[in-house]
Amino acid sequence: MKKVVNIYLNNQCLFLERVCKTMKNNQLSDSIYYIGVDDKKIDLFEGQYIVPNGISYNSYVIMDEKIAVMDTVDLSMCNEWCQNLENVLNGKTPDYLVVLHMEPDHAGSIEKFLNKYTEAKVVANVKTFQMMTQFFEKLDLSNRQVVVAEGESLSLGEHKLTFVMAPMVHWPEVMVAYESKEKVLFSADAFGKFGALDVDEEWDCEARRYYINIVGKYGAPVQALLKKAAGLDIAKIYPLHGPMLTENLGYYINKYDIWSSYKPEDKGVFIAYTSIYGNTKNAAEKLKSILEAKGEAKVAIADLARDDMAEAVEDAFRYDRLVLASPTYDGDVFPYMGTFMNRLKSKNFQNRTVGFIENGSWAPMAGKKMMDEMSALKNIKIIENKVTIKSALKEADIIQLENLADALMA
Repeated sequence: MKKVVNIYLNNQCLFLERVCKTMKNNQLSDSIYYIGVDDKKIDLFEGQYIVPNGISYNSYVIMDEKIAVMDTVDLSMCNEWCQNLENVLNGKTPDYLVVLHMEPDHAGSIEKFLNKYTEAKVVANVKTFQMMTQFFEKLDLSNRQVVVAEGESLSLGEHKLTFVMAPMVHWPEVMVAYESKEKVLFSADAFGKFGALDVDEEWDCEARRYYINIVGKYGAPVQALLKKAAGLDIAKIYPLHGPMLTENLGYYINKYDIWSSYKPEDKGVFIAYTSIYGNTKNAAEKLKSILEAKGEAKVAIADLARDDMAEAVEDAFRYDRLVLASPTYDGDVFPYMGTFMNRLKSKNFQNRTVGFIENGSWAPMAGKKMMDEMSALKNIKIIENKVTIKSALKEADIIQLENLADALMA
């Protein structure tokens, strides 16, 4: 992956400090166990996001006077998950299945679980139960529903779960659960990341790509959840994807605050280009070298036709400045640029400065189209002096690129 490495990360944020699988027998504490699974066979998460290092489907068990299973896993990994659960139960039977989120990667094994453990009850909110019948038409929940609402609690003995509604983070039925004895926030999809748990990689990059592309549209609901969470004494965060977070929680919470408030995370320029015969690419790469020569510390660049589109969206949100470069195609932008701008729009892209490079051999129109699209977004500062190239990059065009670089760095 093309990544500008986040070299200023604090040492305490190293991945190895966070990976739960270093715990013997997946035991997170005297009473809480990890029973999730790593999916290494998946090619596209949610049918669109590449996950070269796989994905984890996290699930937990709280062993107390009453036994609670926290979410299930994708149906494709049900057998491994069931075995993990049996190993922890060691002959006991669960009393509750707590469903925080109905997305199939976490709820896919609900029916199999309930058919196996026929005495277990399901703990969920009203909207979750409505969705459950949509996914599992033949599932009989008669006398098995425990309906919870905002602020209500479930006692397991020494452990108590208090439920906090988190609608649109990132589905309308989502809730999180706070366990008060061990001060654990079971955070559903919040604070998750791409990548299996046995992969040694920086948290930020894949957590950012996960958040921006999956949750990014719903910044306001995430802000509302952060405000609720601020009133809880949280020592650990256990998400449904990625490592358990057990140290330096302020670091991760601050990242979520930045991402969900649509503020740039880093000062830098991201250049996103499309190119047919390489001429627009040459202009984009020349601008990168000019910016670097002028002292811009961070300049990232992506070919929207060849690089991961989700990563390009992530980088657009990461940096405070963006440059769009496209040839004119059928009187419009090149298709990959259109896709990219649509994705930015759908994720509520805002609060950035944007410059433009267009190319055209007879009637350049890409610049106007890109400026119109970006001008319609919230709090976007448009650099009006777009760079216009006629066919191939020429010496006279370098002056335009120099001027654009100066405007970006002003």
